[in-house]
Amino acid sequence: MLPLDVSLTDGIDELVGIFRDPRILLGIPLALLGAVLMSFGAQYQHRGVQKVERLSGKTTGGLSRSQLKKLLTRPSWVAGAIMLGLAVVFQLAALSVAPLILVQPLGAIALVITTILNARVTHHKPNRRSLVAIAACVGGIFIFVTIAAFFATEHEVTDAALTTILSVLAAVVVVFGVVWILLRRRAPALFYIMAAGVIYGFVATLTKVVISRIQTGDFGWLSLICAVALIAAALVGGYFVQTAYSAGPPDLVIAGLTVIDPIVAVLIGLTVLGEASTAPAWALIGFAVAGAIATWGVIQLTRHHPQITADGKVAPPRVK
Repeated sequence: MLPLDVSLTDGIDELVGIFRDPRILLGIPLALLGAVLMSFGAQYQHRGVQKVERLSGKTTGGLSRSQLKKLLTRPSWVAGAIMLGLAVVFQLAALSVAPLILVQPLGAIALVITTILNARVTHHKPNRRSLVAIAACVGGIFIFVTIAAFFATEHEVTDAALTTILSVLAAVVVVFGVVWILLRRRAPALFYIMAAGVIYGFVATLTKVVISRIQTGDFGWLSLICAVALIAAALVGGYFVQTAYSAGPPDLVIAGLTVIDPIVAVLIGLTVLGEASTAPAWALIGFAVAGAIATWGVIQLTRHHPQITADGKVAPPRVK
């Protein structure tokens, strides 16, 4: 374990280096543009899902196969999908020129933008409790990722570690699948948001592994299984995201994705990949506290969101 002063010095040097390299600063507008596109994409997809549900007359039990097909015919949903795709491209471009400590916290801005955008569209003004919840989400994830950027060290993903990740992912998908089957008629928005966030955390990790192994030319049968699992997990997570749009407002869905997704990805890196080998005890405590704050924020937002009614439904936009 590195001495505390050495670790902090290295982290400060990295921060200083960010502002010395103009190329790295390019990551800021790229990440911000990705956040804006994610916000608008979520709003448009939410509108498309709500429209399909109203036309079909089915609003419980998750999206059906026919509803999923109808989404492809909704201009608003397709436009949202294109925006979200572009958001991913800009986020990857930002990460290619700037470090995680700069790009990842900026992604949480999508939650703020989506909240403002949804309030203007629906005329449901955020209340004090929802604003506190949003602040907890953004603040918690900012602290969490900042600590990780200071102390996390990247290691090569071994076959044993990759097998562990795939096994845990399979177990997670099975658990969420069983819960969905049992509770799909009354599952709250929080369930779909948590499920999507956790699964996408694994998707981010597997994406990193696949890209790394392609770059190093080490793409064997286990890497192929990893790629297949990546696609399957993305599809399952995508279903939960679209169902979350039907069960909750778009800013609530974005809160889950921008908070839970990175926390899960970092936790995998810290526990399975050993990326916390240089972290002192206080940093591990900081991870737990920051993660708890951000998760608490998501839970509180599901309880106190101005567009969530007393019976857990999404209130329609107000007419002004």
